[in-house]
Amino acid sequence: MQRSILRALVLASLSLPVTAGAQVFSVGKEEQETGPRRSPATGGLALVYGRPTGDFGDFVKQGFGIDGNAHYKIDRRGIFSIGAEGGFLTYGRESKRVPLSSTIGGLILVDVTTSNNIFWLGLGPQLTAPSGPLRPYVSGTAGFSYFFTESSVEGSRNDIEFAKTTNFDDATFAWTGAAGFLIPFGNSGAALDIGARYHGNGNVRYLRRGGFAEDGNGNVTFFPIESEAPLVSWRIGFRAGLR
Repeated sequence: MQRSILRALVLASLSLPVTAGAQVFSVGKEEQETGPRRSPATGGLALVYGRPTGDFGDFVKQGFGIDGNAHYKIDRRGIFSIGAEGGFLTYGRESKRVPLSSTIGGLILVDVTTSNNIFWLGLGPQLTAPSGPLRPYVSGTAGFSYFFTESSVEGSRNDIEFAKTTNFDDATFAWTGAAGFLIPFGNSGAALDIGARYHGNGNVRYLRRGGFAEDGNGNVTFFPIESEAPLVSWRIGFRAGLR
């Protein structure tokens, strides 16, 4: 599956210059006379479904999160831009109800939630077809991924979080390659953004769901896994500032 995703990204990157070139020479008369009216900057948000691959996929099955991006157009038509892409994904979550304190027994109960998460951020270029009802793009970044597991405590009724601890964390160099397409909403300056991204996370130590044990006396033992942690994410969202 990993090879098929990489093959698709390569094919998209090879075909985009042809598509973009064709659209550059099909500019309407009005745009030729008045010039493009696009903003030099774009920003977007998307919902993300992540699917681990390789060794990471042997221990983790899926994750859900959000990502965001901001790009600045280098050329006037916005074919080439450079910017930042980042996101947050949770790939494991478990909750349990426990007494707030051993001294008061079960009189006051709280919910303890432990989540396994990834935060990533990278910088890099993007190529985008500048016009038309369907605008394909490819992008790539270099940066880092931060893997962390944290536990939080909430009241069992009001869901107000009043304590949080990061139990385990690690970071690694990461690169991404993405491909997708934009569907503009008329002349509103916004567009639907649908795409896929490959995350090449390097060797890192992380916890999966159930990756720790408590002995009942307040002591916790962690069982981290060390491996490369690649994943593929599918995303759907929006961008603004296209015009």
